[in-house]
Amino acid sequence: MKQRTAVRALVRKHDQTLLLRRANGRESILGKFELPGGKIDYHEQPEDALRRYLAKDAGLVPLSMQLFDVITYIDSDDPELQYVFIVYLVNVEDARVTLSDNYDKAIWQSKSKIQHREITESSQVLLGLSEQKIVTDESGEHQLQIDENIATEDRMILYSDGGSRGNPGISAAAYVVESATGDVIEKGGQFLGITTSYQAEYHGLLLGLERALELGYKRLEYRLDSLMVVNQMKGIYTVKNRELWPINERVIDLLTQFEDVRFVHVRREFNTLADAEVNRILDMHAKPSGHSEENTVY
Repeated sequence: MKQRTAVRALVRKHDQTLLLRRANGRESILGKFELPGGKIDYHEQPEDALRRYLAKDAGLVPLSMQLFDVITYIDSDDPELQYVFIVYLVNVEDARVTLSDNYDKAIWQSKSKIQHREITESSQVLLGLSEQKIVTDESGEHQLQIDENIATEDRMILYSDGGSRGNPGISAAAYVVESATGDVIEKGGQFLGITTSYQAEYHGLLLGLERALELGYKRLEYRLDSLMVVNQMKGIYTVKNRELWPINERVIDLLTQFEDVRFVHVRREFNTLADAEVNRILDMHAKPSGHSEENTVY
């Protein structure tokens, strides 16, 4: 198997990320948006390569670059090629974009409005909007599969989160309901008292499902930043914590009342609204400043 190393930039402006649309390239990427970046040349350092691509393709000069993640990705056009992506968070002073001939459009897009089908497979994986898997077909051959989890017009988007200051400590759970176009319909939450962060995550999941049923939504794309909870909902992992069994049973019972619920794991930065609602509730119930209270939400 061949391996290629590349860099990509998460260039942020407020809560939006810069995406560039390909004006050339192979059919699978032509006309689709992607994160700025490209292959690292021989003897080139990753940060130098990223500065080169940002200047050449977007006319941007980074003020700062912070290593965000390192992710491997197998190219579906060439299953024998594995990319190693080095991803940086990038801040720029001047956000005005000047495109090279490689791109014909630049957009600043918030996480909820990103449309999966308009983005290259690799950028979907890097943004945490989809998951690349290797599956085995009937012949025993390995094949790549991208789980896009696309929200349709009749599928509402639901986020939830839970947090504990102390773990165990004072805890809260929250949910956010969005339309398929990313418009916030409703958000809410609940103070839980003393629990663990894991229990709070499940309470958030339960609150979101209960509210979706009350609003009459039967088809959901449920996005969570807890990979453990997502895998448990998909049946990949079992719930071994006895304290979670009653909540899990209630969740399973609620799921039978929906037509279809797709569970999607997203990065934490794509779940900021639910996280902010959790912290708002916790701040309301925080002890006076004279008491010591852990301020970290796990």
